[in-house]
Amino acid sequence: MSVRRGPVTAVDDVSVTVPRGTVTGLLGPSGCGKTTLMRAVVGTQRRVSGRVEVLGRPAGSPELRGTVGYVTQAASVYTDLTVEQNVRYFARLVGGVDRADAAIDAVDLGSRRHHRAGALSGGQRSRVSIACALVARPRLLVLDEPTVGLDPVLRADLWRRFRALADDGVTLLVSSHVMDEAAHCDDLILMREGRVVAQLTPERLRSRTGRENLEDAFLALINEAGS
Repeated sequence: MSVRRGPVTAVDDVSVTVPRGTVTGLLGPSGCGKTTLMRAVVGTQRRVSGRVEVLGRPAGSPELRGTVGYVTQAASVYTDLTVEQNVRYFARLVGGVDRADAAIDAVDLGSRRHHRAGALSGGQRSRVSIACALVARPRLLVLDEPTVGLDPVLRADLWRRFRALADDGVTLLVSSHVMDEAAHCDDLILMREGRVVAQLTPERLRSRTGRENLEDAFLALINEAGS
């Protein structure tokens, strides 16, 4: 599939497959097309040419609304409501009120459930957004740079929680521009300037480039593709 924005090709002839029940990392520098690709997957991107299939249906199909969760870079919360009120509101929309408490605990915000979202840090608000997506029990969870602004301890904890979701059968597509996060993924889609440079596992990336450090390996792959 491809996506054009005016005279610019934001995503250029991309063809990838995301395996079910895995954590797939969508990695590359800012502006390389990661968010546009994710929006195409969840069915909110305009001017998409080609075909995008999600769980056996065209992206954006009404039947997918209860099975695809999408967490954007900007926290999707009501700042005047508490953590619990935000999550319960979204839970009511999808008929999952009984799952609100578990979703709050899943992002480790149980101790702040009665705090207003506007009083939380940016990283905590991002975790509220994730909890709001989890109440629908999505089969596919699309997360656009969910660890931006988090300290290393919170980032590591969030990736552990992503792994637990994948172990429960949820498919996760997670974008990042921080290459060391690639080590937490089962599979990697590496992008640059709207194109997919490669799709491979972290181990294959290291093996292919002969570099142990994943950032060095990515740069070596870029140099290889440009030569």
